[in-house]
Amino acid sequence: MSARRSDTRERIQQVALELFAERGYEKTSLREVAERLEITRPALYYHFKAKEDILTGVIEDLNGSIDELVEWALAQPHTEEARKEILHRIAALLDDQWRPLIRFAQVNQAVMSELPIGERMQRRMMTMISVLSSPGDGVVQQFEARLAVIALILGNAPFLFGLDVPEKERAAAAMTVATRLVSGH
Repeated sequence: MSARRSDTRERIQQVALELFAERGYEKTSLREVAERLEITRPALYYHFKAKEDILTGVIEDLNGSIDELVEWALAQPHTEEARKEILHRIAALLDDQWRPLIRFAQVNQAVMSELPIGERMQRRMMTMISVLSSPGDGVVQQFEARLAVIALILGNAPFLFGLDVPEKERAAAAMTVATRLVSGH
């Protein structure tokens, strides 16, 4: 796929997710996506035939990045340094590409639960949440490891927590909490 076509697809996905989060998935039309992008509907249809195609593409991209992260994380030694690096990589992905999808998923929970792709995303997220714990860890350590990832997710989702804190400060606080949870296993 050419870089230009790929950039256009990514831009469509980004704008569609913004609209889905603002107005709701069911209430957003492809016409509105095209209008926000200032492109024609045929140009939009060239890339995506339906809203579900846009969402499926976004989630498949997310699932691919989760799969890569999990594969890398599972190959790491079970050390505190490795767990901290895993947290930093998760935080980087949250900051880069996952934040709009997490916002969308929170606002459109019913849609996510109805689509098969949403179920696959949920399974992958659960796998990612579990990569910080070792098979021999006790229940408390496994729980702390999972909470560490959830802390990072909450740090990138202000609408979930209601904290009126600047984004960078909130993300740094989430990383501090997550690091404390995985330290000293």
